[in-house]
Amino acid sequence: MTRRSIPLIAFSLACMLLTGCRRDAGEQIILDFWAMGAEGENIQPLLPGFSQRHPEISIRVQTVPWGAAHDLLLTAFAGGSSPDLCQLGNTWIPEFQAIGAIRPLDPFLADSSLRPADYFPGIWETNCITGRVYGIPWYVDTRLLFYRSDLLAGAGYPRPPRDWVEWLDLSRRLVRQRPGSYALFLSTIFNDWQVPAILILQNGGRLLRENDCYGAFSEPATLEALRYYVTFFHDSLAVINMSEVANIFQGFSEGVFSMMVTGPWNVSEMRKRMPHLSGRWSTAPLPAGRNGASVAGGASLVLFEKCRHPEAAWKFIRYLSEVETQQAFFGLTRDLPAVRAAWQTPEIENDPETGAFYRQLEMALPTPRIAEWEQVAVKMQEYLEQVIYKKMSLEEAAGKLDRDVDRILEKRRWLIARNLL
Repeated sequence: MTRRSIPLIAFSLACMLLTGCRRDAGEQIILDFWAMGAEGENIQPLLPGFSQRHPEISIRVQTVPWGAAHDLLLTAFAGGSSPDLCQLGNTWIPEFQAIGAIRPLDPFLADSSLRPADYFPGIWETNCITGRVYGIPWYVDTRLLFYRSDLLAGAGYPRPPRDWVEWLDLSRRLVRQRPGSYALFLSTIFNDWQVPAILILQNGGRLLRENDCYGAFSEPATLEALRYYVTFFHDSLAVINMSEVANIFQGFSEGVFSMMVTGPWNVSEMRKRMPHLSGRWSTAPLPAGRNGASVAGGASLVLFEKCRHPEAAWKFIRYLSEVETQQAFFGLTRDLPAVRAAWQTPEIENDPETGAFYRQLEMALPTPRIAEWEQVAVKMQEYLEQVIYKKMSLEEAAGKLDRDVDRILEKRRWLIARNLL
């Protein structure tokens, strides 16, 4: 998520949250837990199970809109009124760690049965900074290929493409077979940087170099991946103008495009909006470059530095991390479980569209774990738009992107040089 100015409604909500009463009633421990969007709205059915086990602990849930969450959390921390624990997007963890807002969890893990091996490796790594663990994965996501199996079969592909060569070949066949249509919907030019980042990682390229202190977008492997990505737009294989698509579901349904790269939240949306396509679409791991990587996404559970009852808060994190609780949460939200053992339930194992995410998550990699990553990602997106619309060559854009990224990371280099980071 990108950083924005707090709108009036968000500021009002922040004031309400910062001035809320935080007194404990008698010996009862009250923990303030902030959760975002649908997660906050759906967690209530899980709380009675925790209360039965720990009647001395009460969880006070505050649901925060995703769009305002980043700034609200920063405001709360600055004002000394942060929650005891919260849900935090994985790419936000380095920033909140850098400002001292969240505490390391290693002391709790040392006496816990919870182990890194319980989680997808790339997802766990998003929570590890300078050798310490700052979050426990709560739910996970990554990007997959959603495809119209009927249209692919008509183009001579009874199965989804397995590598970059097949992906480009299939895309050209689809466009030739269906004049006026596209092969792909890639949302990067609509505020999504994940696809080019995935392709860079799949090609063995780097996003940053030298301890994540400089941009690496001009390196050969990175340029090669970005050139492949841009080809889909320059050869009219991917949608450029969103005005051609009323919404992605209608475009997918009508065959305006036959494939798209998106996340698990759209599995249930597809089924709800397009029951008439049942049996005519599915999901698959992304076509592989030199490897089959994707990006590690989702949200984790963190303890704020000023948590009043860290031991009690850790008990709640452990409860939310149990296999049965993770499975129940999936049933409430369709959020993919972070704990791998929680996938061993018929509801997931018998669901082919969801099951494909497991294979992709095994190959998911974290983006750079630095506080400035969101700024870097926005810059990458801005320059790639210039290339896609043919306002700048890829080589020129990569050079300018590296220079901008180097400026963004100037403070990081200064801190590292003085052993302050």
